[in-house]
Amino acid sequence: MKRILIVSLITLVITSCKQTTQKNTVQQKQNIMKKVNFKSEGLNLTGNLYYPSNYEEGKKYPTIISSGSWTTVKEQMAGLYAKRLAEKGFITLAFDFRNYGESEGVPRSWENPTMKIQDIKNAVSYLKTLPEVDGNNIGAFGVCAGAMYTLMAASEDSSIKAVATTASWLHDAEAVKLFYGGDEGVQKKIKAAQEAKKKYAETGEFTYIKAISTTDETAAMFGEYDYYLNPERGAIPEWSADQFAVATWEDWLTLNPFTSALSLHKPLLMIHSDGSVLPDYTKKYFETVPSKNKELIWVDTDLPSPMHQFDFYDQENEVNLAVEKTSLFFTKELN
Repeated sequence: MKRILIVSLITLVITSCKQTTQKNTVQQKQNIMKKVNFKSEGLNLTGNLYYPSNYEEGKKYPTIISSGSWTTVKEQMAGLYAKRLAEKGFITLAFDFRNYGESEGVPRSWENPTMKIQDIKNAVSYLKTLPEVDGNNIGAFGVCAGAMYTLMAASEDSSIKAVATTASWLHDAEAVKLFYGGDEGVQKKIKAAQEAKKKYAETGEFTYIKAISTTDETAAMFGEYDYYLNPERGAIPEWSADQFAVATWEDWLTLNPFTSALSLHKPLLMIHSDGSVLPDYTKKYFETVPSKNKELIWVDTDLPSPMHQFDFYDQENEVNLAVEKTSLFFTKELN
């Protein structure tokens, strides 16, 4: 059943906190996390597997894969949401995609959508081998670019039973022009990527720019984006602000996820706001999905686009809302 719900962040968070504060305080102390490794196209990927506080050996649990924004590692928003969803009774996995963090793969910091989509599908295959995982009830959750990759993986992999997204980044050829200097800027970046790939093939040398900078306009993200600049938020030691593979641009800028929407015949939850990135594109994707079992939650905000986007990465009110709605969705659909 298609539903579009507009919610007040303050009202929902107050209600959620009254119901869960004491419970979560206990669970956060008891949750178990263990490091795991699995293969993706011959490369070793490393992840953190979270267990609910009431975990009992011998039982099978519904399981969720959590994916974060582009360039990120498992210790950032993917891990935060994985831990919080585990507190709701799920087994959850946050992992480093190939070329990132503790996982293998070169060039390092190469944001390759095709590879990331395949990594999600291979993570599903790995989870199905674990005795504690209910292989018939695996869901996938993504934030920002991780939402885009998750939606595309879910459209291709029948083992993903349901999919949820928060602050999804969804673009097409026209949208990328808004962020990357119009048609001229996009074509310049694509050409630079092609040259970087050619150089790597011929010499084995990688070409990098900064991932984020407030002074270097060639950085992948140029501007005062506090999440990536603040050590108390996303600027953690496991993530590199100084390394972004130029080869990324061709793969990133030519990606169009909207064809995948037509193949998504499964339960879908999307959480977004007018203050998040490209709101009309999330609405467009949602409307294109043929599934009758889908819900779009639109969050009220006074923040301009895209600044509300970053609050869904780690701010308590937005994360509480997303976790509460997402856990209710997966509790219903993964059974």
